[in-house]
Amino acid sequence: MTKQKGITASKDNDFSEWYTQVIQKADLIEYTDVSGCYILKPRAYAIWEKLQEFFNKELKKRNIKNAYFPLLIPEHLLMKEKEHVKGFSPEVAWVTHSGDTKLAERLAVRPTSETIMYDAYAKWIRSHNDLPLKLNQWCNVVRWEFKNPVPFLRSREFLWQEGHTVFATKKEAEIEVYDILSVYKRIFEELYAVPVIEGTKSVKEKFAGADFTTSVETFLPSGKAIQGATSHHLGQNFSKAFDITFLDKDSNKQYAWQNSWGITTRSIGIMIMMHSDDKGLVLPPRVAPTQIVIVPIVFEDSKKNVLNKVKEIAKQLKSLNVEIDDRDNYSPGWKFNEWEMKGIPIRIEIGPKDVSKNQAVLVRRDTGEEKIVKISEIKTIAPKMLDDIQKNLFNKAKKFMDSNIVEVENFKDFVKAIKDKKMVKAQWCNNPVCEEKIKDKMGGAKSLNIPFVQLKISGKCVCCDEKAKVVALFAKSY
Repeated sequence: MTKQKGITASKDNDFSEWYTQVIQKADLIEYTDVSGCYILKPRAYAIWEKLQEFFNKELKKRNIKNAYFPLLIPEHLLMKEKEHVKGFSPEVAWVTHSGDTKLAERLAVRPTSETIMYDAYAKWIRSHNDLPLKLNQWCNVVRWEFKNPVPFLRSREFLWQEGHTVFATKKEAEIEVYDILSVYKRIFEELYAVPVIEGTKSVKEKFAGADFTTSVETFLPSGKAIQGATSHHLGQNFSKAFDITFLDKDSNKQYAWQNSWGITTRSIGIMIMMHSDDKGLVLPPRVAPTQIVIVPIVFEDSKKNVLNKVKEIAKQLKSLNVEIDDRDNYSPGWKFNEWEMKGIPIRIEIGPKDVSKNQAVLVRRDTGEEKIVKISEIKTIAPKMLDDIQKNLFNKAKKFMDSNIVEVENFKDFVKAIKDKKMVKAQWCNNPVCEEKIKDKMGGAKSLNIPFVQLKISGKCVCCDEKAKVVALFAKSY
């Protein structure tokens, strides 16, 4: 029998190799023959299901309904909104043939669904009574044009949800943009235990075809920032392109106001990079497919007693996701290492000596701390321990992110902070030309977002002589 080796690369010294080993050895990803397309194994997909469960509840509270639209988009639809297609054209994969027969019109493999959804919306919306129209879909998308794919973070095919909503007024639409972004913040902070910063994207970094884009951003131990999710106000750009109009209460024809918003399986990669260590994956309890694993330590003469006690413990914990590892072809030590690698938040160890003392050993994945607990108390202590692990992971990540934000007042310090792999907070003119200069001078560093919480602004832009208009975050990013 081939035994799985542990992680052989260090997170601090070889982040890329470390990450590659973690996602494979923790049984999350399988590579395929198509670059940038990966198999999400059950343990990875179960994390995505946790996010879906949380988000679907939030959608229902807002009367947003799930639907599904086609994967293939006719070329004439994709070309309807000029800024939108300009932003996506390099990434579009095209279907050109059916068998050996060339199609009369190329079909785009969905890079995002605005165009096919809004063609339908134009047919469905006639009156102010048809609004608001609020739909979401869970689906896959394909975006082809990039180098160096990274599983979860940058893949050619990925899973996401995309919400597309239509309103009679600009005010209604803008309120929703910020509301949905607050839900994304909760997903990262409450489920993934990853702190994020909410803000507005620069003009250069906003979604193609949007009036403005909001985002949640975080900073990872690799020394790079990453965008977690986005919520866009599309204004009337698409409603004018697709003729999405309605008659208002006075029977006047009006163009609708629209939003789109989404979060992807990239969020799983963000969580992995933030929390995991040189022993393997570390999972926050709220998204862990298995929250507790019970490992019996058995000998032939005491096996029955130990396994009976294991079943008793599992029954106590039936409200949690518990797995029993009673495989007899692996040693307890090998099992301990495997479950550590797979990131299970709590491991319960119990052998014949523990049974005789009516106790078990609880081991935390986040700290490695061991605690001897009376079996009758496990049902009370384990849930509290899971909550504490969740909080500890968030607090540790928040401390890390905050300690890596450097506030600078001049370009010399800006350059140093970027070279030191920090997230930079600086006063900025918010000019796309200036942003391009920063990107060129800093070898790819760009604006992340303009935080909603703004400090007092005075003086000049950190990069040019123009007057500063905002405080923005900058970093090299994925």
